[in-house]
Amino acid sequence: MHRGRRYVLTLSCPDRVGVIAEVAGLLAGHGGWILEASHHSDAESGRFFMRQEVKADSLPFDADGLRQAFEPVAARFEMDWQVTDTGVPKKMVVLVSKQEHCLYDLLARWHSAELEVDLAAVISNHDVLRGVVEWHGAPYHQLPVDPDNKAQHFDEIGALLGKIQPDCVVLARYMQVLPEWLCREYAGRIINIHHSFLPSFAGARPYHQAYERGVKLIGATCHYVTADLDAGPIIEQDVVRIDHSDSPEDYVRYGKDVERTVLARGVRLHLEDRVLRNGNRTVVFD
Repeated sequence: MHRGRRYVLTLSCPDRVGVIAEVAGLLAGHGGWILEASHHSDAESGRFFMRQEVKADSLPFDADGLRQAFEPVAARFEMDWQVTDTGVPKKMVVLVSKQEHCLYDLLARWHSAELEVDLAAVISNHDVLRGVVEWHGAPYHQLPVDPDNKAQHFDEIGALLGKIQPDCVVLARYMQVLPEWLCREYAGRIINIHHSFLPSFAGARPYHQAYERGVKLIGATCHYVTADLDAGPIIEQDVVRIDHSDSPEDYVRYGKDVERTVLARGVRLHLEDRVLRNGNRTVVFD
């Protein structure tokens, strides 16, 4: 069901009495029609998390006006918060190497408007996927990697991201390790996907390693990227069952299927502001 233009308010703050009442009261006081409301109190961290969707045309001001009206409440409760406008498409950049399955899925969802986002660029260290990307109408940038000077590659990526200012950077089987400075600069905005065998089957041919061990579950993990490789806050995961009749090639096929669907779900959750970071964990309002 299409619900029209909405403002999405997300926040976290030290947990205390009155937060929900204060937020709801402010929105109601300005005639705000709340379409969706979610909240979570985390006992371990002592923090409170909230997400509210409000009909944009029910309020007497725009998104900047809502931010201005909300500022006193945010200050009083020491909130980390933001207001986004669904009428302003978020910008997404995809990084990819040679493996195409996750990229194909994202391109199809974007091209069919299933994924409502401004695909600002696809960046690759190879040229093999240029044709399919440009056929879909997305800009393609090849930035080769010199094994003896990888810093130049990442400096070029950083410069391009600086011009675009993306809300989301997706590593769609991009087979390079991002430097710490890039992870820090875009913290909470870079999303990666990997098979869930780690750390058991690291390195080359993980699905073949899993076959040799008789693994019965294949999964994938979508997470935010941090300087700690494959250890960032998890957004989404899933698994599929396999049995003794499956070949190594079946493992690879099942793995690609679950990778593409988990990545797409994780990207959607991020773009809809449904993921709030809680240290190295996440609160996901789906």
